[in-house]
Amino acid sequence: MNLKFFPESVPVRSGALLVMLVISVLMLGCSAREPIRLGFLGGLSGRVADLGIGGRDGALLAIELRNASGGINGRLLELVAEDDQQNADSAKQAVARLINNKVVAIIGPMTSAMAVATLPQVNQAQVLMVSPTVTATELAGMDDHFLRVIDSTTNYASRSASYHFSVQGSRRITVAFDLNNKAYTESWLSDYRKVFEAAGGTILVAVPFSSSDDAHFSALAQRLLEPGPDGVLILANSVDTAILAQQLRKRNAAVHINACEWSATERLIELGGKAVEGIVIAQFIDRDSQQASYLAFRKAYQARFKREPGFAGLTAFDATNVVLEGLAAQTSGQTLKNVILERREFAGAQSRFRFDAYGDAARDTYLTTVRKGAFVRL
Repeated sequence: MNLKFFPESVPVRSGALLVMLVISVLMLGCSAREPIRLGFLGGLSGRVADLGIGGRDGALLAIELRNASGGINGRLLELVAEDDQQNADSAKQAVARLINNKVVAIIGPMTSAMAVATLPQVNQAQVLMVSPTVTATELAGMDDHFLRVIDSTTNYASRSASYHFSVQGSRRITVAFDLNNKAYTESWLSDYRKVFEAAGGTILVAVPFSSSDDAHFSALAQRLLEPGPDGVLILANSVDTAILAQQLRKRNAAVHINACEWSATERLIELGGKAVEGIVIAQFIDRDSQQASYLAFRKAYQARFKREPGFAGLTAFDATNVVLEGLAAQTSGQTLKNVILERREFAGAQSRFRFDAYGDAARDTYLTTVRKGAFVRL
């Protein structure tokens, strides 16, 4: 190795040379240290790709910002992203690869169905999984290796049901729900039904369907409108919600169309156009927030990825920072899960959230509508 840093004509005092040698050795040692690997699991292809890509990029931004400030205890961080393809078998294979890659934690998954499919693996491996967007009620109240930074479906579904009944005046509704994420959609529908029917409303029919490129949305729209509802509720991803809303609007210009937080990505508006104007969704992001931390996050995300972060980018950023703060505070003998749950409360980019003893979080919820091509708070 050539350790000659200066031309021979330049005199160098032995003390200065020794300092330079020490610094060089330290720099070589630091650069040779293994990075701390975090995994990411989400749908990076197919009809849920907007959710998965938004989540991956939110996680990546959090890691890049932490690396820019020196990493954790002098070690840089690396994100290892896997595509679960919104398929249980693919998700299990992806988690196996992440575990073999010795990730310290997994950010994700982005849908409830994938969380249910992979939870036994992370529990067995004792690898912490922190989801930005999973809300299925069946995952609540369990002492496991799964945490989430948002509420369960009970919160979003009950607030939506109350608004539909009390403000929109809906009394008779029909529902379409996607079986490809039934852990979420069936949970959401169950929570919604309790509140809506207790208030005096009626769910005329709940129609299951499977999201796919050849789904017959025209026939589905016709079936949802046949009983003469005053409202239609869609429990699906952004792409399917947009397509179904267009089919509904072709047949009925007056019926209320509403959806769930899963569908509320920017893709919904991009694809749905005028058909999704007036749609009401309970969400965990206020896109009009003027809070300094949110504005700084949004500016950094837009500069890095050239698009809006949406809810997926925001909550993945929060989930990743929970893991990073836990790693920074972890001491010998402590598990990452215990460090996080002992702290309980964290400051997200937009709002604070608090974990309970089981790792289920509570945070602010906002009722929103689509108005003039944008999500706005009601």
